Amino acid sequence: MRFFARYAELVGCTETALTVSLPATVGDIVRRVRTDLPQGREIPERPLTALNLKHVKLDAGVHDGDEVALLPPLAGG
Repeated sequence: MRFFARYAELVGCTETALTVSLPATVGDIVRRVRTDLPQGREIPERPLTALNLKHVKLDAGVHDGDEVALLPPLAGG
């Protein structure tokens, strides 16, 4: 599990390991983060997510050893 920018500030780390029962989805991981990590409730229910470096939706399946990342909204100009 990886966190970037504001999400890393909220949970107090840039990465952590989570154990979930399989089968599981990215959405299941997000729910665990929101309930188990400090300030996790501050992360939106539907954040931008990546699975193994590819943007995915919350219904994407995860497997043992996959890397899930939560990406805060980006602004630019």
